[in-house]
Order: sequence, then C-alpha cells, then structure tokens
Amino acid sequence: MAQFELAALPYAPEALNPAISAETLSFHHGKHLQTYVNNLNNLVEGTPFAGKSIEEIVTEAPEGGILNNAGQILNHNLYFAQFKGYSEENSIPEGKFREAVERDFGSEEGFIKEFSAKAVGLFGSGWAWLSLSPEGKLVITQEGNAGNPLRKGLKPLLTFDVWEHAYYIDFRNRRADHIASLWKIIDWKVVQDRMS
Repeated sequence: MAQFELAALPYAPEALNPAISAETLSFHHGKHLQTYVNNLNNLVEGTPFAGKSIEEIVTEAPEGGILNNAGQILNHNLYFAQFKGYSEENSIPEGKFREAVERDFGSEEGFIKEFSAKAVGLFGSGWAWLSLSPEGKLVITQEGNAGNPLRKGLKPLLTFDVWEHAYYIDFRNRRADHIASLWKIIDWKVVQDRMS
C-alpha cells in the first residue's frame, strides 16, 4: 500500500468558480498533485523517510527530489483545504485570528494588501505564506518552488500558490487578478483553527 494518497477536496469541483474553475482543479489537484504523491511514494521506499509523516519529511529532508515532492504535497494539501464556496462578501470574522491580523498588520485591508503584493511579486514559481512565528507573531514570507515555512520554524496558516499551473487556464498571465479572486474563497475558520 502507498504511504501517501491524494487528499480529497472538501467541496464540489465547481464551488470555487470564478476564482478557480473545475477545469483548473481537475488538472491542478487531479494531475499535478497526484504526480507529486506518486513520485514521493516511489522516492521514499527503502529510505529513512519511509513511514514518516509529510511534515517530518518536509522538516528533515535534504534538498532534492524527496523534499521537492513532499513539499509540494504538504503545500497543496494546505492550499486546497483552506477554500470554500465563492462569496463576494468574505471578510475575516471576529476572533483570535482577526485580532492577530489587526495587531500585526494594522487592519484586514493592510494584511491583504501586503500579502497580495508578496504573492504577485514573487519571481518565478513558488508560494506566498502567512505563518505564525514561535513568538506568536504573524509573518508573511515568499517561498520559491516547493518551499514551506516549516523549514524556518514557522507554523503555516495560509498560502497562495503562484505556480502558473494554479491559474493559467482561468487567468492566463494575469497573476494579480487571480490573487485578488482568491480572497473570495478563503475559509477563515480553517485558517484560524491552524493557529491552535
């Protein structure tokens, strides 16, 4: 039996329209992510990483194929699980996450502006992340390729995938428009729960 399996989507394929189409999901989740899962299962067999969790592999693996595929699995699992059905009115609800955003970024608008700028401005392929530092502060980072903040001792809370395969079917080269649309599908309860 394979050590890792493709995580199921927690919503219908068309639920994220127009931010992410069912067609994009079929390729991004069904093909890209499935390939990383298949690759990692083949790569870890007979290595010290066989039987370890995806988080352990991402934290401990040296640079190379095992880390790249494990990182992409963890990144995509966090990414796909943080969404819900599209809504024009999708503000951060009251609670500890909103309080932390206002403390560390001044306002929800300030946070969204800074995070969006990091996502749009990342050169090449990679991820924009909001994470929690060991001191309890929210931090935004850019990670190239399969990078994950776990390797820096941070706790990932929210991520935007800026590899072109995440948006090219729906938005072509308009990364900024894609990033703007993602704010309409964030499940803020999932993000807040990740703080615990």
